[in-house]
Amino acid sequence: MGLEEVVTFLIPTLNERDGIGLIIDEIKSLGFNKIIVVDGNSTDGTAEIAKEKGAKVIYQQGKGKASAIMTGLKYVDTPYVAVIDGDYTYNPADVFKALKMMEDYDEVIVVRGNRKNIPLINRFGNWVITKMFNTLFGTRLKDVLSGFYALRTNEVKGVNFEAKGFSIEVAICAYLASQSKRIGEVIGDYRARKGVSKLKKIQGLKILFDTILLAAKFNPVFLIFLIGSVLLIPGIAILSYVALDYLAYHIFHFVLVFVGFSLFNVGLISLLLSVLALYLKRMEYRLNEKIEGLKRDV
Repeated sequence: MGLEEVVTFLIPTLNERDGIGLIIDEIKSLGFNKIIVVDGNSTDGTAEIAKEKGAKVIYQQGKGKASAIMTGLKYVDTPYVAVIDGDYTYNPADVFKALKMMEDYDEVIVVRGNRKNIPLINRFGNWVITKMFNTLFGTRLKDVLSGFYALRTNEVKGVNFEAKGFSIEVAICAYLASQSKRIGEVIGDYRARKGVSKLKKIQGLKILFDTILLAAKFNPVFLIFLIGSVLLIPGIAILSYVALDYLAYHIFHFVLVFVGFSLFNVGLISLLLSVLALYLKRMEYRLNEKIEGLKRDV
């Protein structure tokens, strides 16, 4: 069975007339004919162009990129699915590098290697979100927000990722990481987009917030203790005030000392437990990763 028969390209679109035809032509020139375009009711003729180019066009259920991808996965009948944005920024030829790794991984992310085509503020936001994701989920990813990635279909088909909009990439990674599935990366090309970007600056903050919510779902113990550690701040503030008042005016506040020490101790214990919970989660992920690797070798 050739590669063209084992992978379906899934392209979520909304008003991408400038890029969709070009990306479909490139995919077909590589020998891939299973192409599903999930359109979010574009008004610029995107769906019509995709149909003319020979892609299967499906109109998504709901709104946003997350709904488009979850809608499209229902129609995938190949072992692998390659999700790629329809704005021409990604080079579909990089799918060959990703598919070479799919025997050992459940998701392979095509990392955006050419960062000059990403606005500086977006680069910073991607870095912050990826670092936070790695901290919360014990991964070592370089580009959790890449819009081009290959997935093992049976691992994601039918899953409700409970994500909205552009948080879908983070939600997929969070789901797979929490299931101790293996996530790999390859370096790919990243070109200047065709058309107008749909990603607004405020959406970066939403993705960051959604990452925290995903951590609450998949690693709640860590997040609970992390929130508890915030009590360190008022505890230190109160104890500092008591110490300064005593040194300056020789006034000792017994009640405030009790309150300050209580908050400080609860916060410190919570902080230590959050670190412990994080490392236990990382250890679980690494052990399961080793076990899965051994299973594949048998």
